[in-house]
Amino acid sequence: MKELDVEQATARQWFEQLRDLICAEFESIEREAGSDARFDYIAWNRVDPSGADGGGGVRGVMKGKVFEKVGVNVSTVGGAFDGEFGKTIHGAAEDPTFFATGISLVAHMANPHVPAVHMNTRFLVTTKRWFGGGADLNPPLPVAADTADFHETLKAACDRHDPAHYPRFKQWADDYFYIPHRKVHRGVGGIFYDHLEGDFAANFAFTQDVGRAFLDAFPRIVRRRMGDAFTDADIAAMREWRGRYAEFNLVYDRGTLFGLKTGGNIDAILMSLPPVATWS
Repeated sequence: MKELDVEQATARQWFEQLRDLICAEFESIEREAGSDARFDYIAWNRVDPSGADGGGGVRGVMKGKVFEKVGVNVSTVGGAFDGEFGKTIHGAAEDPTFFATGISLVAHMANPHVPAVHMNTRFLVTTKRWFGGGADLNPPLPVAADTADFHETLKAACDRHDPAHYPRFKQWADDYFYIPHRKVHRGVGGIFYDHLEGDFAANFAFTQDVGRAFLDAFPRIVRRRMGDAFTDADIAAMREWRGRYAEFNLVYDRGTLFGLKTGGNIDAILMSLPPVATWS
């Protein structure tokens, strides 16, 4: 893979730093619950279709008392899109060369009163350069106070940069995280943005604040709910809901498709799938 330029290296460094902060916080929650669970990290390498070095990443997975399964991945890949897929990517219709670096996180929780969550932020380079990502809350048993807390924290992060960001990106999340064949949303939303280009410094600062907002809001919600009592019926409801989550990620999720189409690590791509799910 080509040597990274300043913007590419800066973005990569932040995503890896954010990974370290998030994983340390999640392990701290496990310690508070009396668990010694820790993340297991596996590095992987990618070969570009041309046969050249295509970069790689690190898959981090923890299975504990609070986090039934949580994956936190970072990757930095590059090369050229193979076949027709490149024509579907912003700025790659004429030139298939690309670079991508980012962090992707999905947490499935042991207690059905603790919401599952997804967070991803990324920086891509084709003939254009842009940031994308977001975070969304996915509770099997929604609690209004948790939903409000999550959204208020993300809104505050958005408002520091542009008051138009939150309403626009909230609606984008509502539209994107929807399961058409079920006619239901995947969760209670959050924010989603893409193709944020132009001013690297401003867009990078916003993307950093999205990561910090997630790190602020989600651990607080986990600590609030992880001791709640639950029933077998609650577990059954959670596993049924997880089936819907799996359907979205396998049928509609763009990140899953991007990883598969660019030769990413299969285990890292599919770490978003829940450990146990049911379909009735």
